[in-house]
Amino acid sequence: MRRHIRRAGSRAALGLAAAAALTCGFGAAAPAVAADDAPLAVAITGENHVDLSLTGDNGEPSEPQVTLRLAAPGSDEPGDDGVVPVVHHGEYKIRIDASGLKGVAAVKLPCAADGLTAECSGDEINAGSDYNRLGGIRLDVNSESAAGDFGSIKITGEGAGVTFAPLTIDVLVGGPEFKNRKLSEPRGFEAGDVYDAPVGFRNEGGMAGDGAVLRFHGSRGLSFLDSYGNCAYKKTTDGSLLHQGVDAICTVPGTFEAGTAYTVAEPLKVRTADFALADIFSYGFSAVSPAKAKALLTEDGYTPGTGGSLTLKELPGASAADYTRYAELDLPTSNTYDLVLTGASAKGKAGDTVKADIGFRNDGPGWISALRSGGESIGFTVAVPKGATVTKAPDRCNFTTIDEGVKGYLCWVSTPLLEDAKLTFPFELRIDKVVKNAKGKVALPSWDNPSEPEQSNNTAWIVLNGTGDGQGAGGATDGGSSASPSPSASDGNSSGSSGSSGTSGDSGSSAGSSGEQGSGGGLALTGSGGVLLIGGIAVVVLGAGAAAVIAARRRRTV
Repeated sequence: MRRHIRRAGSRAALGLAAAAALTCGFGAAAPAVAADDAPLAVAITGENHVDLSLTGDNGEPSEPQVTLRLAAPGSDEPGDDGVVPVVHHGEYKIRIDASGLKGVAAVKLPCAADGLTAECSGDEINAGSDYNRLGGIRLDVNSESAAGDFGSIKITGEGAGVTFAPLTIDVLVGGPEFKNRKLSEPRGFEAGDVYDAPVGFRNEGGMAGDGAVLRFHGSRGLSFLDSYGNCAYKKTTDGSLLHQGVDAICTVPGTFEAGTAYTVAEPLKVRTADFALADIFSYGFSAVSPAKAKALLTEDGYTPGTGGSLTLKELPGASAADYTRYAELDLPTSNTYDLVLTGASAKGKAGDTVKADIGFRNDGPGWISALRSGGESIGFTVAVPKGATVTKAPDRCNFTTIDEGVKGYLCWVSTPLLEDAKLTFPFELRIDKVVKNAKGKVALPSWDNPSEPEQSNNTAWIVLNGTGDGQGAGGATDGGSSASPSPSASDGNSSGSSGSSGTSGDSGSSAGSSGEQGSGGGLALTGSGGVLLIGGIAVVVLGAGAAAVIAARRRRTV
């Protein structure tokens, strides 16, 4: 429950810090509070323009297009005491007049509504806007709506000791509505190739559009060969790998008639990197007037293009079935990656603690972008050799039952994963009893994955006190690291028991370029019974089920 600071003269507590002008997200800007005895200046905010489609594509019927709020001076961030202050005490009324939409559109108003008018009331206003929500306005076309119909909603307010900056919401029915041309990957397309994107749109609205804006995006493995003078570009190379790539905004003047399709005069050239795999190219046209479009090119972080202009031409005979609201394409789909596990070997006597560094790497050539899954983790299992106890495991490895009678750990690798990622998962094991050639299997689940045709190196071994019979710690193709005993540890559970072993310790570390390593995408596996927590829901995983869960996640990741 939200608590308020209730005290007399709460506006005075804001001091002169509230003297700055209040700029509201979509509505008008409120004047500043100039002095303690002046009325508190509050703005009514919300979307100030709504376009209604005659095709019925106006969003979810239950979702309002406009959310009304009051924006008052001060921050809506809670203070150290967790309180957002109240900056005004006293009754106020907000009146909503949608009579201008009679015969234009159907309207659903918040608060105490009577036909096309409504009144909202209250007696407190908080600082900022987050805690001052009035309600939503839902708009839809009806039997009287026709292309070109226009009307406005006017919202005003009054109250003692407070002044409200009004809000006007303009509503246009059947205006220009651009649907984008669908895309498809060319047959035989490979990483390193250039895709000639035939981007374009069809005006499915009831009116001609005056000007068009094109926005397009390429994820990390994509780039654009041309730099157009009527476009601005922004390249993101830091932060989350999910959000790295290139964004562009282009403005194209002209009149674009209703029912007519247009395409770029020359294809948009999209280059794919050698490591690209399931990268995403997306684009969209929208109807924006030249006056408004010019301001878009100066958006933060964008750099103007240097070449000739990107232009559009009419495309005769285009079918409406070839156009959609959202146009995007995965490029390329044929590249591959190669995940490699490496194990470790160690010798010691009973009571010794040894180190075993498990290696995980991607030999490429492709990266695992995981853009569609939002970065789901990849899992692999580490079985504990007989006669040993894990005394310390990486943070991203959890003790579990791998299979019937087999105890070990389920480890997670976060995605996206770079094409040259190298990770180390350091384990420490106590040798409780010397067992010659004791082995613990390290493995990724096996499944038919066209993006990873080479899976023979998805298995490795931890070998304790090996006999030199040729079974290397790294499996069939890789030699594992060797380890020497370290001082004896006193804590940890046996490999056949449940408990807290492996739930804390060093996290897997990276060597070289790696992806985003975290907590495993919100999943944890706890307890010897193999209880998998997915989004807070417990799913029991027994025996081979652990591998099935990992395999299912790998399918979604790629």
